[in-house]
Amino acid sequence: MTSPKDFNDRMLSLGLARVSEAAAHASARLIGRGDEKAADQAAVNAMREQLNMLDIKGVVVIGEGERDEAPMLYIGEEVGTGEGPEVDIALDPLEGTTLTAKDMPNALTVIAMAPRGTLLHAPDVYMEKLAIGPGYAKDIVSLDMTPAERVRALAKARGVTEGDITVCILERPRHEDLIAEVRSTGAAIRLITDGDVAGVIHCAEAELTGIDMYMGSGGAPEGVLAASALKCMGGQMWGKLLFRNEDEKGRARKAGITDLDRIYSRDELVTADVIFAATGVTNGSIVAGVKREPHYLQTETILMRSKTGSVRRMIYRNPIK
Repeated sequence: MTSPKDFNDRMLSLGLARVSEAAAHASARLIGRGDEKAADQAAVNAMREQLNMLDIKGVVVIGEGERDEAPMLYIGEEVGTGEGPEVDIALDPLEGTTLTAKDMPNALTVIAMAPRGTLLHAPDVYMEKLAIGPGYAKDIVSLDMTPAERVRALAKARGVTEGDITVCILERPRHEDLIAEVRSTGAAIRLITDGDVAGVIHCAEAELTGIDMYMGSGGAPEGVLAASALKCMGGQMWGKLLFRNEDEKGRARKAGITDLDRIYSRDELVTADVIFAATGVTNGSIVAGVKREPHYLQTETILMRSKTGSVRRMIYRNPIK
């Protein structure tokens, strides 16, 4: 087993950026075409091809689904050349397939990499999530609080009124009560239609996005990706797996999870240093979307390393052949 000290995040980070850029280029051809599956498949193909060029012994721990559900980038698939460090890979080749198909904001290609055995093997179930940005005392909000209590606690920590707090929530029928309770405090809500990885990242850049807190349930795999980004940018996050039936509990046990009621902190979702890359497909509040010019494609990628806390934004101009 490769130890975390052999994880050369500095050398691997640019390679990771190329992986997310390739997926964005591939899916960009299908922006606004109304075909979610084709857009996702294009991103999957490109991401896998680029991953297999990296000198890593990689295993996909967050991917496109179980082995019998996904032909490529399935959970457990080995990627890379087989040379180099043993790493966990968490990915979403196209975070926002609907956003891409409808040409709506904030579609991203997303990938994270960490030493083997340090990313939570989250099953494909829902996760209740709570996130805030950097600069706050530890555990000033928690999943044990009601939504209204969280708003009041964060407002007190910021030294503002509840009406000065903005919460990001995924717009779903299951969140109607949550939305009503948050609004009862006087706080504002930024509703998003898809893409809760981006929603959580918004908390870490509150001065740019205006979002102070993320609340609500979404995919557990996306929770691990979001935690990876927050570990690089700063901020706090908690997640608790939600199960609708025994089959979903069985998925968790199969993934090695024994305490089904556990609340995971950010550093329990991602237990070691991690690198994270996201490239814009459609224009968004984190990165710009793919820009097509007569002779080239231009992408913007955000590349982050938790070891140094560095956040790099990169413009990549690629000639069209």
